Amino acid sequence: MSRLRIMILCGRSARHLHVANALCRAGEALAIVQETGGEWKLKKTLKKLRPDNLFRKVWRWLRDRRRYTGNPEAKFFFPHGEPRLDHPELVREVPHINHPDVVKLARDLKPDLICVFGTSLIRGELLNEGRLGIVNLHGGLSPEYRGADCTFWALYNGEPEKIGCTLHYIDAGIDTGRLIAHVSPEVREGDSELVLFWRAVQDSSEVYAEAVTRLAEGEQLGMVQPGKGRLYQVRDRGLRHEQALATRLASGMLAGVALPRRVHWFSPETAGERKP
Repeated sequence: MSRLRIMILCGRSARHLHVANALCRAGEALAIVQETGGEWKLKKTLKKLRPDNLFRKVWRWLRDRRRYTGNPEAKFFFPHGEPRLDHPELVREVPHINHPDVVKLARDLKPDLICVFGTSLIRGELLNEGRLGIVNLHGGLSPEYRGADCTFWALYNGEPEKIGCTLHYIDAGIDTGRLIAHVSPEVREGDSELVLFWRAVQDSSEVYAEAVTRLAEGEQLGMVQPGKGRLYQVRDRGLRHEQALATRLASGMLAGVALPRRVHWFSPETAGERKP
């Protein structure tokens, strides 16, 4: 069986490198594209400097400095060494993911599939590339949890059973493309938001790799989402929400919870569930 020729678009955090490595093992990786965010735009900068946006960004920066002290994400995904790509020679850096150079690269390489995790929202001409399309790993269960901070919101809403990731095709919407798989991690008493999110991503890397293999075998994957659900945005998560969830978790919100790992596959004909 020949492997799919894939082009990977991903972020640069430890979780992104972990998923990229899993994809490289599953397919024939042609390039790993990472955005640097180095392109300066006046309109975007002025928007960030608005008092409300500036306060929010400073607060999130301070919160994340506290949560990420000691680089726990790197230790979770790379417990035996520094985070790294298995194929750094494939890296191409661009100012942003919709840069014309990315479109040109896709047209030059002609990948069977474009695999995405941890980039800015893909728009424009890039949406038309990839013989089989573009697949994304989203950190929530679409359509109910689309957008940002979905693990947080599932916990906040008292729905730990709806924590997980979605593997889906990308269309012009935000996490609205055809569903390939839902991946829900094990949930245990004492788990934190970050650990649950990382565990979901770790489990999803295996499912992502399996999806690449199954598509290479000619299997038809993908089902239209059954509704719009809810879109959560970064600005929706405020200090009062943080404090409320922290209080609930400290009060034993997850006491007695013991949910197993669950994987739910979607296809045009059937949707089935596989358990390890």
